[in-house]
Amino acid sequence: MVSVLIDQNDRFLDILERLSSKSVEDYYNPYKLFEWPDQLPENMWWMSPELTTTHGTAAAEKLTQEQLYALSRYESINFYSLNVHGIRELLIEVTKRIHTSGFETPSEFFHHFIGEENEHMWFFAEFCLRYGKKIYRQPVGASVEIPRSDVESLLVFARILIFEELVDHFNSKMAQDTRLHETIRAINRIHHQDESRHIAFGRELVSALFAEVKKNSTEQELADVAAYIKRYMTYSFESLFNPQVYRDAGVEKPQELRRELLQAPTREQFERNVFRKTTKFLEKAGII
Repeated sequence: MVSVLIDQNDRFLDILERLSSKSVEDYYNPYKLFEWPDQLPENMWWMSPELTTTHGTAAAEKLTQEQLYALSRYESINFYSLNVHGIRELLIEVTKRIHTSGFETPSEFFHHFIGEENEHMWFFAEFCLRYGKKIYRQPVGASVEIPRSDVESLLVFARILIFEELVDHFNSKMAQDTRLHETIRAINRIHHQDESRHIAFGRELVSALFAEVKKNSTEQELADVAAYIKRYMTYSFESLFNPQVYRDAGVEKPQELRRELLQAPTREQFERNVFRKTTKFLEKAGII
């Protein structure tokens, strides 16, 4: 089915060919690319402060500069841990579809996608284990189970796109933030470079899949799709607020802090900023 949709769309075919060629041109060896210092300074930002969950909140005003640095350190480890878990899930879903009936046309690009994402997972895990000594566990409710139905592929690739766009929002900002150590900037910069291709492909594919689903769905079924996608966006955003992060940073009541931050007046604007481009795309496509 997916191949039929792509084969009928000259624009999509052209984009697919250009993205595959770009993957070859931009290829790098991550195992040789990065320099890993023995340690990173603790008395500095490990994540752009504007991207931390406490930024602009009343809770942040009660913390010392050292505590804010510590929070940014553990939040960065959480962010890269989320990348490890998210990439594992998308690799499973894409690998299940490569060179199967209906996915013939995008399979060449899937090879590039799988290779790049595997390398991304390696360097994010490497950062976590070197500088955080652990990978945070996947948040409870991570499955947000995908219903097995005619819309399964749409929901799978919509999830992948949402995850990639959330991550890229952070990557693009941290890649340019001179307050961060060059190692941190480098992994965000290289990931942003690759994700730009993945997002371009994902938007085209999700648009095509939704157009097909729309032809054969009732208004209620389309409403269910929209509701599912909104739930997944909320889950993805709230996974940034990890009580274990707050505990590791020395906060006495981490669960209470999480609840306070999720209910803070700044939360709504923070979420809008993270998903600004994503929401605009999904609304323009008529998905939400």
